[in-house]
Amino acid sequence: MIEGIHWLGHASFRLEGEQIVYIDPYKIKGGPCADIILVSHSHYDHCSLSAIERIRKKDTVIVTSAACAGKMRGDVLTIQAGQTLLVKGIAIEATPAYNIKKPYHPRSEGGLGFVVTLNGKRIYFAGDTDRIPEMAMIKADVALLPVSGTYVMTADEAAEAVRMIRPGAAIPMHYGTIVGSRSDALRLKELAGIPVEILEQEV
Repeated sequence: MIEGIHWLGHASFRLEGEQIVYIDPYKIKGGPCADIILVSHSHYDHCSLSAIERIRKKDTVIVTSAACAGKMRGDVLTIQAGQTLLVKGIAIEATPAYNIKKPYHPRSEGGLGFVVTLNGKRIYFAGDTDRIPEMAMIKADVALLPVSGTYVMTADEAAEAVRMIRPGAAIPMHYGTIVGSRSDALRLKELAGIPVEILEQEV
């Protein structure tokens, strides 16, 4: 198992290391309180205020796009693709996330991916995105990649993204809740050419 990475279903993760970092919490029942919460874009299955409230504490810092920041209270920092913030000692780099020939996530909306440096590893969360040219510039040890198609990359496209990014390992996401199934995750494992860990969903 890749240390410190917990899949909470759909595109939601908890990263555990020097700090506890949640990414796009959605339909979670609880869990350890968050030191940092990253929110990639404003769609309801990624920017879930009810899920955020279940895991936030007094000093939780939320990092998100300008489009999401206005919906939230507390310590909220905005970030754009290409920027890096140091939050509670954790480096958080924002990357672009958008569709190329689909209408769901236009580039103009400023959707984000993130590279989080935790436990000495660079963990890339791609966000809701197609395989985009900017991925060739991303350096990551582990890549969390959507595989379900429709709104994001297919598993075949995610395998192409792996060849662009060249991470040491990949974890499939964005399946099993709204669109996609475990078969999409297995397809990435078949095609990727690197270790692919299919995580079991945690509550």
